[in-house]
This record gives sequence, structure tokens and C-alpha cells, in this order.
Amino acid sequence: MMAMTFSHNFRRVTGTGSGEGAGWRSVRRVALMACGAAILALGAAGGYRLVAQVEGDRGIAPLANSEDIQVNGIKVDVTAKTGADARLEGWKQAEKEAWKKLGGPDMPVEAIDAMVSSVVIGQEQVGPRRYIATLGVIFSKARAGQYVGAGGATIRSAPMLVLPVLYSGGVQQVFEVRGPWQRAWAEFQASQSPIDYVRPVGAGGESLILTAGQASRRSRLWWRNVLNQFDAASVLVPYARLERQWPGGPIHGTFTARYGPDNTFLGTFEMDAASEQELAGMLDKAVQRMDGLYRDALASGELRTDPTLTTSGQVLDRAFAELRTKLMPKGGAPIEALPPQVVTPTAAPSLAPTAPVETVSVQFPSPDAAAVDAALAAVRGVPGVRGAATVSLAVGGTSVMRVTVEGGSERLAGALRGQGWKVTSGGGALRITR
Repeated sequence: MMAMTFSHNFRRVTGTGSGEGAGWRSVRRVALMACGAAILALGAAGGYRLVAQVEGDRGIAPLANSEDIQVNGIKVDVTAKTGADARLEGWKQAEKEAWKKLGGPDMPVEAIDAMVSSVVIGQEQVGPRRYIATLGVIFSKARAGQYVGAGGATIRSAPMLVLPVLYSGGVQQVFEVRGPWQRAWAEFQASQSPIDYVRPVGAGGESLILTAGQASRRSRLWWRNVLNQFDAASVLVPYARLERQWPGGPIHGTFTARYGPDNTFLGTFEMDAASEQELAGMLDKAVQRMDGLYRDALASGELRTDPTLTTSGQVLDRAFAELRTKLMPKGGAPIEALPPQVVTPTAAPSLAPTAPVETVSVQFPSPDAAAVDAALAAVRGVPGVRGAATVSLAVGGTSVMRVTVEGGSERLAGALRGQGWKVTSGGGALRITR
């Protein structure tokens, strides 16, 4: 809000005009210029707010999945003559401990070090003669795979979009800010898991599409539009609810694994952290336990893709057409009341040439997901429509769909008017409203 103050001295304006009238004309010009500046400032502020919805300090790039073998959470505390020597000795100690956790055979430290591709530093403190750290060790699968690791074929899941929902302080969030639950999933090394996780970055427009409210939507058409943007077949929704006893004090976490467009429940567990410093470690362990729940569900056959999300659009169009024919028969008479028809053999008529196929852009208001479903169902139900899909989705505004139809826009417009839609054309596109 911009505040402006006009002084009474504005009345005392000197000029060559006729007294008081010329002075007031000058005052009006000054006021109009000030108001114009205020309007421009408000417009600039409004544009900034629109841009700020998709910009800002958000988004965490997930770790790239690799086939290497990783062991995390190894704590070392080593002393030596210098800090550098203590650090090097701590890394060697971590490599031996990681090899032991993997169940590898007894080998010299030099042989184990030759199979290590990298050391991941979680936390470290380097002193003059002491080194304290929490490390992770990654072994090359090409070198260490012959000694450790399970062999044989592994059943892999279809690509699953991850929507990590965090409930903390009475607020649900996903990618609106950089949250600890999002970071735990981004840093999870999923190469050893049979679940094919698709982890969004969460920056830009992804924070507007993937929200906590998205998990409660049931529209298959809506979900198909979202999943197609990430080349995923279904969705996994891991919930984390954090309750703090007091600022800086203990934290109680409740974690729930859900999946699919119906938000189906899989399992839940609880964990505790003594302070904020231990929160990251608790969430890392929670992600591993959550992965275990999804693993078990995949092995038991419970975690599977929803056929309504993967079925082609033509199959759904035929199903909608059959349902519409049964519910709304021609003439308004019930199906049972229609007299039986006697079919007499006739010569097969010659096939008429089909109308040319055109691609038409259709604009329609989309205040909510139900409006999107209704518009798509209406357009797909028009005879001659071969395909219809949204190319621009704007909830609360105007969305656009691309329609492939026989006969062009005139035939499509006439059929939609017959369904009760108001159709206007212009600029090579149609606009439909109720």
C-alpha cells in the first residue's frame, strides 16, 4: 500500500492563468501524475507476486541413482599426530567398518580401499590431533560385487512419483519451501531398492502442481495429466508428522506410507529424536523404513499400478460412450421399452469417404478438477473425436485442450452446442462455457 499526502500549499500556485482556476488545473495534473505512478507501482508489485509464486529458495536436486553399493551412518573418532593424519585414518576405519556391515570377507585395508569409489561426509569435526565424523562409504559394484551383494534377478516396480508430505506446526507442505522431509528423500540412495522412485526437484512450477492437496484428489484424468509430466505410472505419498515438545527439545515423528490416486494406506510407524540436531538422522532412518514398507508391498503384490491411470485414452473413450448410450437412449424411452428390431439382410453399403481430420484448440473455464473432467468428457463424447488432451492446465482460470476431430471445428462446435455448451470461435480456436 502506497500512502500519498497532498499539502494545502498546493492551492498557492503561481502562473499566467486566470487566478484560482489555473492553480486548480495545476493541482489536478500533479494529482493525476501521482496516481499514475501509484498504479504503475502496484502493477509492478502484482507482477512480482506472480513471479514469486514459482521462484525463491526452493527445490532440492535428488541424488542420481547408481549401481554402486553404499553404506551410510558410520561414526568414527580417531586421534593422530595431526588433523590430516587423523582424517585419513578415520576414512580407512570407516571403510573397514562399512565392509564389515556388508558381510564381506576378511581382506587387507589396502584391498578394501581399492574397491571404494568415494567417501560421503555427513558431519565432520577436524581438530589439531582429532577427527570426529559421520561418514558413508560407496563401493564400486564392478569391483566389490563379486564379494557382496545379492545376485539373481530382482523384480522392479513401475516408475513411481514420490510426493513427500510434511505436517509440522499445523501446516502441510511438500515443495513450497526446502523442508527436511524433502531433503531426506532427495539424499536417499535408491539404487539398491526394487522401487523405481521418480523424485521431483520441487523448483519452479513443480511446487504449484505437486502440493499436499494433490494427494486427496481422486480424478483419474487429473492424475494422468500430472503423472505424464514425470513419466510415472503411479504415485507414492510418504507422510511425516512432526510434533515438537518445545523449541529445541525432543521431536516425535509419525510416518505413514500411502500410494495410488486413492491414497491407499500401507503402513505406519513412529520414531523420536532428542533434539533438532538429531532430526536429520531420524528422517534418514524413516526414509529407509518407508522404503522397506514399499518393498514388502511390492513383494506381496499390494503395490501395483492402477489400470485407470495406464489405460489408453481410446479405451476410456469407448467405455464413456457405452455408458452414455445406456444412460441416455435416443427418444427418451427406457432401453427395456424399445421394441425388438427385425434385422433383414441387405447389401453392404459402400463406405462413404471420411471427413478430413483437423486439430482444434479448445479453451474452457476450469475452476476445479471436476470442471476439467466435465469438459474433457463432453469433448471426447462428440462423434468423430479421435483424441482430446489438456495442453495447458490452470486451476481457477482458463485451460486449453487440443482436440483431434473429423470435420474440423464447425462440426465440433455444433455437437457441443447440442450438449448445452455455449461455443464461441475466433483466432482459430473455440471457447466453451456453460
